[in-house]
Amino acid sequence: MKIVVYAIAKNEEKFVDRFVDSLQDADEIIVLDTGSTDHTVEKLKNRNVTVYEQKIYPWRFDTARNEALAHVPKDTDICISMDLDEVILPGWREALESVWEKEKPTRVKYTYNWKLDEKDHPRVTFLSDKIHNRTDYHWKNAVHEILWTNKEEKYAEAPITINHYPDATKSRSSYLPLLEISVEEEPENDRNLHYLGREYMYYQKWDDCIKTLHRHLSCKNATWKDERCASMRFLGRAYQAKGYLEEAEDWFKRAITEAPYLREGYIELASLYVSLDRFNEAYELLNQASMIKEKSKSYINEEFAWNDAFYDIYSLAAFYTGHYDEAINYVKQAIALNDKEERYQKNLELMLPYQTN
Repeated sequence: MKIVVYAIAKNEEKFVDRFVDSLQDADEIIVLDTGSTDHTVEKLKNRNVTVYEQKIYPWRFDTARNEALAHVPKDTDICISMDLDEVILPGWREALESVWEKEKPTRVKYTYNWKLDEKDHPRVTFLSDKIHNRTDYHWKNAVHEILWTNKEEKYAEAPITINHYPDATKSRSSYLPLLEISVEEEPENDRNLHYLGREYMYYQKWDDCIKTLHRHLSCKNATWKDERCASMRFLGRAYQAKGYLEEAEDWFKRAITEAPYLREGYIELASLYVSLDRFNEAYELLNQASMIKEKSKSYINEEFAWNDAFYDIYSLAAFYTGHYDEAINYVKQAIALNDKEERYQKNLELMLPYQTN
């Protein structure tokens, strides 16, 4: 099989060697550079990467990825779309060829670690699907772009892992205007509406956030419960930020009803209750959340539902409901996950005199 990796890049010289090193088993690596002013192009060429240079104006991620894909040879069997801040773990080619031969898919899902800690332990993980055949696909959406085809797809899942090591210095300022363009182009695209509402939330544009997420939830195609739950949680956050606490509580409750198998809704409502000194209700919600043992395999899962933040709020709810030993246990778990947070240690010191066992 002929396997080609293609990517877009701009000013990513510091990622070149790590990226290329992980792809030694590829038949070819093709990168479209969209205007680097550092040594990205030079370093890529020195590593025998096929580089094309083209400025995309007006900038759109789908346009750039389609231009990169256009340079992939037509006789390629399998295309892998990656970014330079990603690394594919060893053994990927054998695993991919095995799945491709046995199941003959048009597209392959794999484990994508979107965020890792300093010890390389995954913190946010979901299934991604940017491995595909050469002939049937193109990219769409100005940002948060997706692979698209008009033909019937056949998916397979391969034991492949790609790790993401994002550049924290890069701005995401283009995301909001590009999302607005995407929604203008497809007003009934539920996915883009969700992303736009979320982006307004990041910018604390609460009224725009609320309006857009209501539009998302009213879309006839907005049927994926995980994403609907997230929009409801974001509505809760927006109403809470505006001081409309009854509305916030209502939307957090709706989020739980929508997807009771996800921790996030329980924890967000519990956080609201803790802020209102409604500790008994918070404690019960966190007990329910703790019964959910597995993360979803979608991008919807959030760190706070599984990291020290969960045990922090759990310890507070337990303490103020008289479950002192539990509270101490939970704050110790928070410290074990994040020993740099001084407040946890102070909380532990305050709780220890109440220990009964």
